[in-house]
Amino acid sequence: MEAISDRPAPQDVYSVAGRLLFIESFNTELRNLIVDLFAGWQLEPVALPDRPPDIQISFSCGEAPRRIPRDLEQFEIAEGGKCYTRGAELYLQLGESVVHLESGSSVSVTFTELPRAGDPLLGRAASFAVCAALRRYGLFDLHSAGVVESGNGVLIIGPSGSGKSTLALQLVQAGWSYLSDDELLLSLEDGVVEARGFRSFFAVSEAGAEFKHCFEPEAKRAEQATPQALLFIHLNGQPRSELSKLTQAETMTRLLRACPWATYDRSIAGANLALLSTLARQASGFDLSAGSDLLEPRSAASLVKSALTSS
Repeated sequence: MEAISDRPAPQDVYSVAGRLLFIESFNTELRNLIVDLFAGWQLEPVALPDRPPDIQISFSCGEAPRRIPRDLEQFEIAEGGKCYTRGAELYLQLGESVVHLESGSSVSVTFTELPRAGDPLLGRAASFAVCAALRRYGLFDLHSAGVVESGNGVLIIGPSGSGKSTLALQLVQAGWSYLSDDELLLSLEDGVVEARGFRSFFAVSEAGAEFKHCFEPEAKRAEQATPQALLFIHLNGQPRSELSKLTQAETMTRLLRACPWATYDRSIAGANLALLSTLARQASGFDLSAGSDLLEPRSAASLVKSALTSS
């Protein structure tokens, strides 16, 4: 591979949670889309890295996706798509794209056609590629928003459309700090689970819009936090919200549903399960049946503070 220092674009190298990420694409348009995407995520560019990259991701388009072997174990993933795995090897099929984790440090992403700017497929494929590699370094992704109040972390966990971003936005407007509205990186450090935000912008659905509205909140973004409460959110379509505490076993079950990689990504499954088990003991879990009252910042802050108080 060409030496990093010889490449003309320093934006090709990024720092993500202490790991160096190198991206390349020989298609100029696709490369520009990826650079814009990573800039939107506010990943930190590294102009003159002092060591080789930990992770290398190659993006290509306009060709048939990599053929997936037939004898791999497969399962469905959230929001459509399939995962195929065998040992350390991992394939993710997302629409007309395939993400292939070849080893702990090398990932390829192939698109049949050049994605449009703002196409969710571009972000999903890139996010899956980065997170699959980061898991090999003890950084485990969780589909969750994260907010912070007086140093206490609250994770709002749920699939797309469950109200994560909306609730996190109300808490930010009430003066809380935030980690992310959608995706977190969890790590186990000296027996304690810490959470970091993977991206800094919020993406909120608007009525009639094809894509989500992306913006940077006018609030303090915390670098990391120790989770004390886990809110498993779902919408109830009612005026009022209901919050009920979960047992530790119920919390662990909910975490496993939210983190399929903990059982299917075999090479890191043990470490992932150990982290989730620690998190279920460290933080109190709650079922949050979200009503329209959470669309008001003070109501949202009051309800979530009650979860912290009873943790």
